[in-house]
Amino acid sequence: MRILISALAVFALLLSAGCEMSPEEASASLHQLFEDEWEKGLKEHPERATYQGDDRYNDRLTDMSMDAIEGRHENSENLLEKLDEIPREKLNDTDKLNFDLYRKNLTRGLEGFKYKGYLMPIDQMGGVQINAPNLVNITPFRNQTDFDNYLKRLEAFPVYMDQIIALMEAGLKDGFIQPKIILRSVPEQIKAQYKLEVEDSPFFKPFKEKLSVLPDSLHETYVLRGKKAVEKHIFESFNALDDFFSEEYLPSAREDVGAMHFPNGEAYYAYQIENYTTTKKSADEIHRIGLNEVIRIRNEMDAVIAESGFQGSFKQFVEYLRTNPDFYYSTADELLEGYQAICKKADPELVKLFGVLPRMPYGVKPIPDYQAPASPTAYYYSGSKEGNRPGYFWANTYKIETRPKYEMEALSLHEAVPGHHLQISLAQELENVPEFRKHGGFTAFTEGWGLYAEKLGEEMGFYQDPYSKFGQLTYEMWRACRLVVDTGMHAFGWSRETAIQFMLDNTAKTENDVTVEIDRYIAWPGQALAYKIGELKIRELRKKAEDALGEQFNIRDFHDVVLGNGSIPLDLLEDNVNHHIYSVLESDS
Repeated sequence: MRILISALAVFALLLSAGCEMSPEEASASLHQLFEDEWEKGLKEHPERATYQGDDRYNDRLTDMSMDAIEGRHENSENLLEKLDEIPREKLNDTDKLNFDLYRKNLTRGLEGFKYKGYLMPIDQMGGVQINAPNLVNITPFRNQTDFDNYLKRLEAFPVYMDQIIALMEAGLKDGFIQPKIILRSVPEQIKAQYKLEVEDSPFFKPFKEKLSVLPDSLHETYVLRGKKAVEKHIFESFNALDDFFSEEYLPSAREDVGAMHFPNGEAYYAYQIENYTTTKKSADEIHRIGLNEVIRIRNEMDAVIAESGFQGSFKQFVEYLRTNPDFYYSTADELLEGYQAICKKADPELVKLFGVLPRMPYGVKPIPDYQAPASPTAYYYSGSKEGNRPGYFWANTYKIETRPKYEMEALSLHEAVPGHHLQISLAQELENVPEFRKHGGFTAFTEGWGLYAEKLGEEMGFYQDPYSKFGQLTYEMWRACRLVVDTGMHAFGWSRETAIQFMLDNTAKTENDVTVEIDRYIAWPGQALAYKIGELKIRELRKKAEDALGEQFNIRDFHDVVLGNGSIPLDLLEDNVNHHIYSVLESDS
């Protein structure tokens, strides 16, 4: 009883303290919390700081020990209590949004901690074997200090690798390990980082290409130091990881593929659905939405086939697209040039659809060879103003015969403009908002926008021939199929083979693409649901605005409203659009 009374007394004091804050003090406290935690986060996650162009911690790596992970979790619990001491009701509307978004990020991280995803730090899509060499590409080498910091980071690598292996050992013990089928390509990814000559290592690349920033008298010294560091700290660490992964970890991996087979798997998948879609939709509801979308899009695809003049069935048309060499480039350079041409055509069309455009430039690059076989068709890496780095649309040139021309327009619009580059860069360029608003995000919004951007191609002069239009529809169908196969595997016991066949039967994507995609959904339960769920919400809100505003509807204003607060949950997006509709109607009354 005394403990209960004491707890109530403490709560009363905190409540009293919050009530005594003025609106100015509440806002100042909130922003100080944001600033303090942002700075702390950069220090605790040095790679993130490097990625964002902050060079202060380029000499270190994240502490991935269990003690550090549990310490960061405890800090998040304390932070939530500290946040809730700030009286939200005294904040202005802008700070209420900041408060709500920050709290949502905190609570979803705290809730997800119990599912122990940190015990599975490596899969075919990511992990130290992919992230570490990619980090080298964004590390600055402008002077001797940058090289010295890089050498210190290389020296820290063995401890970091030991921590990664320790997490995986704990995952084996507790039953948190990915399926064997998706991990089969990881040993080759690991070997690609140490079974080569030092001079060919991506970790040694700066000592070959960036030495011009150093005095000539230091070149030989730093080349020798670089070789020694890569051989001792990088090669030996990856060799140790290879031994553990190939001899202990992979043989012990799961044979099943569904998230339901993790400890507390049903609850875990429900959490993943809500986390990625920012909705309360159940797996059954999403599965049914997916099946309905598959039927709708299939009808549109059949109409395009008829328009093309092709005489034959859907299956025959898809086979024709997959096997006709006219639909494929013969070299990787031609493929990249094709993407660049599409992006160049898209750029001048943006002013018709957006009132605000980003200042950040972007480019097109091939996915690295060591990563490409297990990677998706493409992805986007955001730029950094502070790091003098543009955004990049990374395209997969592996197996060039599986990268059809008819998909390229939709893919370019998704990854570059008006898709990820435009949306993410606008978020980074937001003014008078906390840093977490510029760099964080919600997958349903970000990927929903990317899919919506593909559809905007119709308004930008793309998809003029039936094959490109079929490519856009097959990309939309691909995302609709995701709702079916992701829930199928993780909630309803579908096999990997059933999921692959469903995708092959309903899209024009090649078998290699489909297989890589299905393996991705196995590795990241729920993530693939975000695209179609987000896109459907944006399209629903656009129609609502068009119907409500009639001739007053302005597409540029609508898009600026959608993108104007960065990446946000879908319910808050709906609130923003409703407010926009109300404001336009009020101004005209």
